[in-house]
Amino acid sequence: MLSRIAGVVVPVFGRLNITSDAGAAPAAGSIIIANHTSLSDPAIILAALRRLDAGPDPGPDPDPVALAAAGLWRIPLLGRALTREGHIPVHRHDRRATQALRDAQAALAAGRSVLLYPEGGLPHRGGVQEAPPRPFHPGVFRLARSTGAQVVPVGQAGARALASGGPAEVLARLLSAPLRRTGLEVHVGAPLWLGGELTQAQALALARGALTRAWYTAARRLGGPATPLAS
Repeated sequence: MLSRIAGVVVPVFGRLNITSDAGAAPAAGSIIIANHTSLSDPAIILAALRRLDAGPDPGPDPDPVALAAAGLWRIPLLGRALTREGHIPVHRHDRRATQALRDAQAALAAGRSVLLYPEGGLPHRGGVQEAPPRPFHPGVFRLARSTGAQVVPVGQAGARALASGGPAEVLARLLSAPLRRTGLEVHVGAPLWLGGELTQAQALALARGALTRAWYTAARRLGGPATPLAS
């Protein structure tokens, strides 16, 4: 339901454009990683993945499971919808944090893709400028190593122009977005595997590099940075 809503609503607020590397559409049961820049990121990524037809079309669970901040579950109607559709709360700095990894493993075992943001929370910076993905938390490595699932990097650019800043600024941006029609660029990179002989540090560097390249491809179409180098 949330993916269907995102697929309808996101194009109203901006011009959603999606590209991908050859043969890079995520297969069911993939770990999808995306860069995290604003509150609008999940809606944009879900809308893009739905347009790409991620997952089996006729099945009961065609859309990915998203890992999201547990605080969202305290919002009455949204919390019920998130629970009903199998999305996974992440309790940061809490003993329950490991439960998110177990729930993600179960979702992958059931054939659903899992969307996560390996950078963790939102960046602490002002303005709408683009920046490369920040260092990753180890959760994506542990999930990929324990399940053998492929990791698909999905870079996005333009979300900060849609919703960033303080509450008043976010509201102003959203209200004016249908008139501004800001560009929302999403690029899906080729899948990679983080198993084998890779150490945690090597795997995280590989994944971050792949996501940085996907982000750069998206950001470049919005007049973004001159080089794809990670910070």
